[in-house]
Amino acid sequence: MAERRALITGITGQDGSYLAELLLKKGYTVYGLVRRLSSPNMSNLTGDLDRIEVIDGDLMDQHSLNEAVRRSQPTEVYNLAAQSFVGTSFAQPVLTGEITGLGVVRLLDAVRAQAPESRFYQAASSEMFGQVDREPQDESTPFHPRSPYGVAKVYAYWACVNYRESYRMFVSNGIMFNHEGERRGVEFVTRKITSGVAKIRAGQTQSIVLGNLDAKRDWGYAPDYVDLMWRVLQHPAPGEYVGATGESHTVREFAEEAFSVAGITDWQKHVKVDAKLNRPAEVYNLRGDASKAKRELGWEPKVRFKELVRIMVEADLARAGLASG
Repeated sequence: MAERRALITGITGQDGSYLAELLLKKGYTVYGLVRRLSSPNMSNLTGDLDRIEVIDGDLMDQHSLNEAVRRSQPTEVYNLAAQSFVGTSFAQPVLTGEITGLGVVRLLDAVRAQAPESRFYQAASSEMFGQVDREPQDESTPFHPRSPYGVAKVYAYWACVNYRESYRMFVSNGIMFNHEGERRGVEFVTRKITSGVAKIRAGQTQSIVLGNLDAKRDWGYAPDYVDLMWRVLQHPAPGEYVGATGESHTVREFAEEAFSVAGITDWQKHVKVDAKLNRPAEVYNLRGDASKAKRELGWEPKVRFKELVRIMVEADLARAGLASG
């Protein structure tokens, strides 16, 4: 079998690190594009860093992307890099557009010039659906994004379709619904809850401050979803695929379950609601239909809601030196 070489942007993040692990186990040579910071955060890659070739680069710098693709000569490219926090996209909409939207075009152009035969995966998002008029959402559901992040992802999505149709490149969009795990950043609501619960159990704090408790999301487990990303690029033809569990739960349910795992029954007294944390335009209910991925790729999520919450809470309790409730 010919050597399989993968270039992963966003490799230091949750999905990038899980995907790198998966590909290394499958025998890939893995390259990771890393934005140079004064103190780069490689903590998610600790166990595999010596097996990954790190390349400096930035989605806002065309030259660095050209060089990264030329140097790695990938058979598969996974674009997981983005300004990915929805709340920040309202504060920094232009930056979000530059990275999450135009950054994808820069990378597509680099691949077209330097490795046109490679297969390209774009991390699209359920946030593109936004204000939905039907449930569940699948590959045919219209987009109505409700944040600069969602808008940028829609732009990137259609850029991928355009490059596929214009240049006959193998480009696929994975429309992933929310997926979480132990490596989720603490700025995201799920990890904010589970890390907060652990701190409350440890006596380090008394409460967690949250925004809209009624927002509903389709939450899955990140390692299941990187397996889908890989499957998307093994399919004979490129296309669009939704990744989802088909269940939705409120932020309130997530918090209640997290406190339960930690053995804290009176969770309400530990949760404060601050309306300032609400988004200017809220997305109320996202629930996906992954029937196409199951039918064409043989994929379905293994981890469901309660197990996901348990995994995350137990990981944060362990970080705090505690056992679960």
